[in-house]
Amino acid sequence: MKTADQPFQFVTASYVTRIGNQKSTNLAELGAGLENCSDASIFYHTFQSLGRHHFLTEGFSNDFAQWVLAACNRTELAERLASLDIRDYLSLAELRGDLRRVITDYCQTHPQQAEQTAFEPFFFCESVEVTVPLGLEARTLEEFRQGLERLSHASFHFHFIASRLRLHLSTNDFSTLVR
Repeated sequence: MKTADQPFQFVTASYVTRIGNQKSTNLAELGAGLENCSDASIFYHTFQSLGRHHFLTEGFSNDFAQWVLAACNRTELAERLASLDIRDYLSLAELRGDLRRVITDYCQTHPQQAEQTAFEPFFFCESVEVTVPLGLEARTLEEFRQGLERLSHASFHFHFIASRLRLHLSTNDFSTLVR
């Protein structure tokens, strides 16, 4: 049986939501807000939103698309924002750029709608990640399998979703053990 040189450390994470003072009241402000908000805000409104809304049968799984639909009543733009597949991104900067491009293109094509006041403001929030090592480690595939049996949803999210951005991986950090 093959043994890894460095053990894989299982971790769990919780995310504390911080509501900032940045908000948008129309589409043009949302585009500007995307330029100035933190990476933690982009993460919260896309990757964390997916985790909170993965069970939805209606609406969209990212907060930007959901707000554009519900507060601005712009279905076409909401669908374009929702069509950005977050699994394709290895960095929040790339995702931010595409979100801004979609909104900017729409605002340039529809200038009157860009300045129209939304039904309610969009508040930029942030995820503050708090990680806790679980005291579980794996050097072999059998130890890894045993560790997986003990993981929570939050641990899987940390290792499958957040790790891709944290480590700039095209896959999840579980893959580092089986290389």
